[in-house]
Amino acid sequence: MVNVTFKADEPLVRKARIRAKTENRSLNDVFIDWLKVYAGQNGPVKYEDIMKKFSHIKAGRKFTRDEMNER
Repeated sequence: MVNVTFKADEPLVRKARIRAKTENRSLNDVFIDWLKVYAGQNGPVKYEDIMKKFSHIKAGRKFTRDEMNER
């Protein structure tokens, strides 16, 4: 790994750290994921990776079968 230094406004970095924390991630991990996408080296997306990425999202309750099938 290579250490990289960037300049950014402090309030922006603070907000980014807060968002990363709510996703149970570090700002460094988020940046590495962004860099992979930007460089076009993200490869195929795996189901497990998608579920991990959105694991912080909770519905709050279980939905009934009818509710899940509503359109």
